[in-house]
Amino acid sequence: MTFTQFARRIYDGVIHLSANKHAVFWLFVVAFVESSFFPIPPDIMLIPMILATPKKAWKLAFVATMGSVIGAYLGYAIGCLCFDLIAVPILDFYGVMNKFNEFKELYHQYGAWIVFGAGITPFPYKIITIASGVVHLNLVVFTIASIIARGLRFYLIAALLYKFGEPMKIFIEKNLGWLSILFLVLLIGGFMLIKLF
Repeated sequence: MTFTQFARRIYDGVIHLSANKHAVFWLFVVAFVESSFFPIPPDIMLIPMILATPKKAWKLAFVATMGSVIGAYLGYAIGCLCFDLIAVPILDFYGVMNKFNEFKELYHQYGAWIVFGAGITPFPYKIITIASGVVHLNLVVFTIASIIARGLRFYLIAALLYKFGEPMKIFIEKNLGWLSILFLVLLIGGFMLIKLF
């Protein structure tokens, strides 16, 4: 089975799932876990669900936003708890704790913009939520940036699909192979960027 065929099966399955009475719950769950550790973004569920039920576009965008923002706290907690347990001894052993402290200062200065930027782009959001926990970014700043960024992203998707629903559905279905490959490239590219920095 090729990646395009695999993407088609997922897409068709999610379109079918969008009519399920528990679909909204699963959208929330996917949005929640994606913000902390899960590799697949909620867009892959949100888009076909809105296409199948355009009148619920705003409700679905709200569910995705809330799931994502609440899940971001789990990512933050992972960063807080695991950093002291694992990373601090390693940084101390190699004598680079001072460098990390410099990084923390930069993150505190630009943290809101980093969270916001990652929240509206295909960049893996879980990396930013965990990093925010590692540096103990102010929770109020973290929360506001997360709500604005994730809300902007999901409500923009909802607005475009609500307005251009059927043509957008035709476009997605016609170009699903290329779109799925593009998504994969962006996902891998996001992780590669992290390694560069």
